[in-house]
Amino acid sequence: MTRINTNVPSLVAQNRLQSSNADLQQALTRLSTGLRINSGADDPAGLIASEALRSEVTSLGRAISNTRRASQIISTADSALGQTSNLLNDIRGLVVEAANSGALSDEEIAANQLQIDSSLEAINRIAQTTTFQGRKLLDGSLDFVSSAGSIGSLTDVKIDQANLGNTGRIDVAIDIKAAAQRASVSVGDSAFNPANVDPSATNTVATKTIDIVVGGETVTITGNADFASVTITDDTASNATATATNTAGAVEITFDSDSNPSDVQDVLDALNGLEGIVATSDGAGTGTVVGGDAAALAATSDGADIGLEVTGAGLDDLTVNYTAGTDADVVATFDAATNTLNVALGTTTTNNTLTNIKSKIDALTDLTAAVVDDAGDPLTGFDDLTVSTADLPAEATGTKITAGLKDTLVFQLNGADGAETFNFGAGTTVAQIKAAVNLVSDSTGVTADDTGGLSFTSDAYGSDALVNIEIISEGAVGEFESSLSSSRQTGVDIQATVNGVEASGDGNTFSINTATLDLSLTVTEGSSTDFTFSITGGGALFQLGPDVTSNQQARLGIGSVSTGQLGGVSGRLYELGSGQAKSLTNDVNGAARIIDEVINKVTSLRGRLGAFQATSLESNLVSLGETLANLEEAESSIRDADFAQESANLTRAQILVQSGTNVLSLANQNPQNVLSLLR
Repeated sequence: MTRINTNVPSLVAQNRLQSSNADLQQALTRLSTGLRINSGADDPAGLIASEALRSEVTSLGRAISNTRRASQIISTADSALGQTSNLLNDIRGLVVEAANSGALSDEEIAANQLQIDSSLEAINRIAQTTTFQGRKLLDGSLDFVSSAGSIGSLTDVKIDQANLGNTGRIDVAIDIKAAAQRASVSVGDSAFNPANVDPSATNTVATKTIDIVVGGETVTITGNADFASVTITDDTASNATATATNTAGAVEITFDSDSNPSDVQDVLDALNGLEGIVATSDGAGTGTVVGGDAAALAATSDGADIGLEVTGAGLDDLTVNYTAGTDADVVATFDAATNTLNVALGTTTTNNTLTNIKSKIDALTDLTAAVVDDAGDPLTGFDDLTVSTADLPAEATGTKITAGLKDTLVFQLNGADGAETFNFGAGTTVAQIKAAVNLVSDSTGVTADDTGGLSFTSDAYGSDALVNIEIISEGAVGEFESSLSSSRQTGVDIQATVNGVEASGDGNTFSINTATLDLSLTVTEGSSTDFTFSITGGGALFQLGPDVTSNQQARLGIGSVSTGQLGGVSGRLYELGSGQAKSLTNDVNGAARIIDEVINKVTSLRGRLGAFQATSLESNLVSLGETLANLEEAESSIRDADFAQESANLTRAQILVQSGTNVLSLANQNPQNVLSLLR
């Protein structure tokens, strides 16, 4: 159909040309900007995803910048702490040198003290002047704020990291399940001669002992000085039982062997009824006395002793003096300065019994008395024996029996700090062993104690504490090795939980390291007291992640390194200054202990900061960098133009525009063909 009012081919050509021009314009735009998405119309979903990725990329870039800044701050603090460590090492060398007082003059020690004072000033200056963009790093302003200082049983608190979260505080509850313990080895009493016979002195009364045969049994008769002989006769008057009398030192036993035969027990009863006489039988006392036993027996003894044994535990040799007193009753006094017991007998003879004398001695401090025979064995039956000054020696002295080792002993004692070998002879006392061990306790870390017996105890607490006793040699009768409770013992670390988390114990120190809390606490020696405190602020807060949330932040505590704050259980660093308690002239040993604790604390702080820098910061940089690269790649794949594709699109669009233009020109010429029809 030929029409001139509507040029359909031209309209079609125009539409195609317009579309080709749009494609050409789009290709030119993408090639000129390098972006596939230049407006929301290009790819709405892609634009949303791209913008979200761009936001994350921006945040990651800032997180990387923050991490680098934090690393720079840690490096600055570490550099200053390194100088502090150098100064502390110099101080330690000066302390060790000053301990050589036998070779150094007072002037040299004073010069060392001046150097220490100068180093202490330098340490304080470092603590106050170490800054990063105006922020002081080592003056304690970056340490955590807590209420732990009010806990009496806490001796040291170190809060390394804490996530205070949205509330800005952490409540810390400590539950100590078991206190730390020292290592200890005890020695039983069997290793030593008994102390309760040191010393002893025995005063004696002359006595007689006679053995006779009665009813087939041996009867032993013991009496005082008035007892000289024994006679046995028959009683033809048929007495009911045996009788005994003592006339002028002659003991006569009369019994009926006819119609009322006596037995040995009857004889014993009769003899024991006499004052100052004790009779015993080697049998059951039931033998029957027959006529054959009625032979007269006259006998005398070669003598025996009976009297009081006086002992005084822990005293030197004891001297006992007996005198005729002027009081009616016995008077006993003790002179502790000369270890002399004075006994004045009473003017009333009936008061001068062994029982009464014993009671007067027992009433004195540290002295006791007992009735014994000449062998020192306890005797009964003579308590009421009355004595006079003639019965007792004017002076009785005892030989000191030393309570000590039963035989020679050589052993090596090992502690956490070192070992020492000890060589003791037989008779060495507990006190002497204690003194020898304690003399070198600073070299072994073990202290001896004789309270309630001999024991060896470590100075330190925990599993690192050690008491090890190795017997090198011991005499044949020695019992030291067999009486040891153990040859080796270690201490026990404290067991505790922090907010329900099982803590790692080391002596009296325990610590935890969780995502929200990293702290170390030290309690007083052997403490088992539970407590609570709160962390309410402080610390250096570092934003390490792209999101402002607590789990992408780290709050690090950096305590003060001034001389007033550095220290431990032995004291503070400032005490090493002139005129202070631990100066070189006042306590060089205490100064050495303090400086060792301070060096350990500063070294620990440097290690902790270095670990945070190496593990947390450096690893965070690597992780953030890799994440940033991945996100940028993802964002590029969504938004950036593919130049190869867009170049092809441009060429295609250019060709289509040119061809469309030519086609449109031809289409516009079609109506002119109508004129040929009208000719």
